[in-house]
Amino acid sequence: MASFALPHALHGGGSHKVIAVHGWFADRSAFDTIVPDLDQDAFQYALVDLRGYGEAKGAGGAYTTGEGAADVLALADRLGWDRFSVIGHSMGGSVVQRVLAAAPHRVRRLVGISPVPASGLPLPPPQWELFSSAAHTPENRRAIIDLTTGGQRPAAWLDRMVRRSLERSDPTAFRAWLDSWAGEGFAAEVEGSAVPALAVTGALDPALNAELTRRTWMRWYANGALVELPSAGHYAMDETPLELIRAVEDFLRAGSDSDGDGNSDGDGADAG
Repeated sequence: MASFALPHALHGGGSHKVIAVHGWFADRSAFDTIVPDLDQDAFQYALVDLRGYGEAKGAGGAYTTGEGAADVLALADRLGWDRFSVIGHSMGGSVVQRVLAAAPHRVRRLVGISPVPASGLPLPPPQWELFSSAAHTPENRRAIIDLTTGGQRPAAWLDRMVRRSLERSDPTAFRAWLDSWAGEGFAAEVEGSAVPALAVTGALDPALNAELTRRTWMRWYANGALVELPSAGHYAMDETPLELIRAVEDFLRAGSDSDGDGNSDGDGADAG
């Protein structure tokens, strides 16, 4: 599988390196709402565009989570990052779990924000129709965003999220990514991992919620932790940005005291 030079933006200059991967509906601009308030002294973040999104909108590929993980590892090599933490939102949560499966010795800490489980996410026929046709049907994208934020968000915000999704994603790639993140399971490749692994879920998200996470993530990761944000749905970066930053950076920082140079494995103390 040939790796691809992922477009990315670097923020901060800290010794703890972090690669962040967006979800199905957006490119790396999904993280724009939290960038100004990240701790850029402690961490250095690389925000990436997966194939078919943002600056990689025209890039060909298989559009699979495995391919995405290989691309992330190739980027880490180009950046000279031997060890690093990973953050993934939704579909990106599946990609970063694939990174862990492929190179467990390189991952300091794993964070999933409303992460798709490593088992995949089988959808009942009506939901599959809604999701699979969303590539070419803006109304379906809007319905999915509204559903996964508890039907509580303003119409103008929903419209803006749909516009961004349409502008920043290639329809063919968007549709192909669905087959991978929903249909491919690799839980056996991560089950029992001792890498500290935080899942952040939103109480307003009926799908990728705390209950599902307890049945999946928390059973697979020996040092798993779960934080549920009561006022968030599926898009915590937009809905509750400060609460999200606090949860994620507190978790990452707990691994920085003993592993500040990125060369030690002293991360396992805070099993959840």
